[in-house]
Amino acid sequence: MEKILLHLGIYRYDVYKSPNIGLFAKANDSIIIVPFGFAETKTSKLIKYLQVEEVYASVANTRIIGSMTVMNNNGILVPSIASDEEIQILKKTSGLNVERLQTKFTAIGNLISTNDNGALVSPLFNGDVDEQVRDVLGVQIYPMRVAGFIQTGSMVVATNTGAAVHPKASEEEIKAISEALQVQVEPVTVNSGIPFVSSGIIANSKSVIVGNLTSGPELIMLTRAFKA
Repeated sequence: MEKILLHLGIYRYDVYKSPNIGLFAKANDSIIIVPFGFAETKTSKLIKYLQVEEVYASVANTRIIGSMTVMNNNGILVPSIASDEEIQILKKTSGLNVERLQTKFTAIGNLISTNDNGALVSPLFNGDVDEQVRDVLGVQIYPMRVAGFIQTGSMVVATNTGAAVHPKASEEEIKAISEALQVQVEPVTVNSGIPFVSSGIIANSKSVIVGNLTSGPELIMLTRAFKA
């Protein structure tokens, strides 16, 4: 059974009967990238909620778009194992600059979190990708661990209106994230206690979609985080 809840601009939803919706799609203020074969009925609701156009794609022949991409309103980064055809499809359908990130890491969406003001980058990269991230996304780079984790992209979900962060992020980390991304940051969980927020959120500056197990108190905190 499909579960949807509108709560001050936040919607509750599932993808592939999973609450981990952030693994499978990525949005900015103009588009949402969803996997090939994704149900049109699902896509139509996602684009209605986020007020965007759909882009169907695969990355490295997988459907875990959220984990494998980094995107803001300026550009898209994909892992080095993405095919030429996949990159051409993304370029044509998104109209954005699309490049392979020159790194051995593949799940780059779990390592970088960005909006149009800055990018939080895992220290795993050791500075090797800073110039490329800066050029493609058009933002300043801020290497950062969050709550002791190096999977920075899994810890923070950001739009141009707000950001959600792992609930064990320190006050110093929250302040640093807020200054880097130039938005208010709130510690939250999703899907009834999951602290790795990117797994359960698809968001842009217009709206937020969260996994269907997200509780009422979590929705309230997410509303604060994203000004929804």
